[in-house]
Amino acid sequence: MPKVTIDNIEIEVPEGTTILEAARRIGERNSAERYVAPPTMCYYSSLKGSGGYCRTCLVKVTKGSERDPRPMPKPVASCRTAVMDGMVVENTLSQEVMDVRGAVTEFLLINHPMDCPICDQAGECHLQDLSYEHGVSTSRYQFEKRTFDPIDIGEQIKMHMTRCIMCYRCVKVAEQITDGRVHGVINRGDAAEISTYIQQAIDNDFSGNIIDVCPVGALTDRTYRFSSRVWFTKPMDAHRDCKQCSGKVALWLKGQEVLRVTGRKDQWGEVEEFICNECRFDKKQLADWVVEGPRNIDRHSVISQGHYVHAPQQKVLDSGTPNVPELARLKPAKKNR
Repeated sequence: MPKVTIDNIEIEVPEGTTILEAARRIGERNSAERYVAPPTMCYYSSLKGSGGYCRTCLVKVTKGSERDPRPMPKPVASCRTAVMDGMVVENTLSQEVMDVRGAVTEFLLINHPMDCPICDQAGECHLQDLSYEHGVSTSRYQFEKRTFDPIDIGEQIKMHMTRCIMCYRCVKVAEQITDGRVHGVINRGDAAEISTYIQQAIDNDFSGNIIDVCPVGALTDRTYRFSSRVWFTKPMDAHRDCKQCSGKVALWLKGQEVLRVTGRKDQWGEVEEFICNECRFDKKQLADWVVEGPRNIDRHSVISQGHYVHAPQQKVLDSGTPNVPELARLKPAKKNR
């Protein structure tokens, strides 16, 4: 099996493994080394064909392989580049990568509205994490942002296309885990948008999963909208006997009230097992569930503030982008305020 070195940490992985997957294996092996895994906005390990759209996972390959030690001439997308035996990769150790990632972040924010105070995704938004780590406080973009009217693309799903970063995750979910895809990308260029030709057209048993995979607040749960800020809720692991899915979910409680139900996410912010709409939208009573206990939340997350103690085990869930201690060695980026 090929050996690859990422940020001076070596790991042996199966043939065909991408740089991103290898970096994540390092983080799973030792949670203190999770910083070597590049951030992602479009890649989703359980969705075939995902990745290659957002460019936030760019890394620098300083040595191609043992056979051909020449470096790659420019940063490459780690989610689409397979490792080679003897490859050496720099992520957080490269100032060039940090500069490029900052530029990608600036590009993603060109049309994204600054409505975090009213967005239901605030506090668990991957773009917020990315902006905090790599963004700047001002924008050089002087043109008018593109705007769209919010639409209902299903009985329980609200679409805010203005916030969309065109990651294609929701399209991949509809293609691969639902009965039939009825939404997608229409138009081209700066007019491209995720939509349906007929409003409220999305209607299948697993359509709610497009909410979970959206990394920003473009797709939101209409049954939860404006109910609470995520950091005021307490996520609990729970399960029920469900004929359509595994029935394993995360309940978001305010007191004894179930405000929303989501799939359980792993340390990379990806849903472990997709859940059906009955579990997500119809079972909103605590009596409907067998509560297993509180979820383990990464201490860097705003969700954990005030009512969670860092669990002793190394498995960390629902975390978003991890803190990167190695960034202190590099020139610090200006933070969004």
